[in-house]
Amino acid sequence: SSYRANAQGEADPVVTPHPLYTALGTDESARLTAYRELFRYELEPGVVDEIRRATNGNFALGNERFAAQVSSALGRRAAPGKSGRPRQRPEPDSGGLFDVPKP
Repeated sequence: SSYRANAQGEADPVVTPHPLYTALGTDESARLTAYRELFRYELEPGVVDEIRRATNGNFALGNERFAAQVSSALGRRAAPGKSGRPRQRPEPDSGGLFDVPKP
């Protein structure tokens, strides 16, 4: 985790400040404070579960439009599919067009 570096200012040779992080404040103290504020409140348990499902399933987390955009950009499905086998479609009624007369 980068929390120690971004929230507490601990030096970490692996962590490189992201532009969004540097935009949190005009100096290091302001950035540290703003970053800690991002973690001030706990997420609702349902939100945490959604994040876990998306992460574990390797899916986009967002609304249908966002998932469709991600799917289009990646060229693969980015939302969970329906479980189980697809239903077999019934044969369309030909209205007797292809019925073979009996001798």
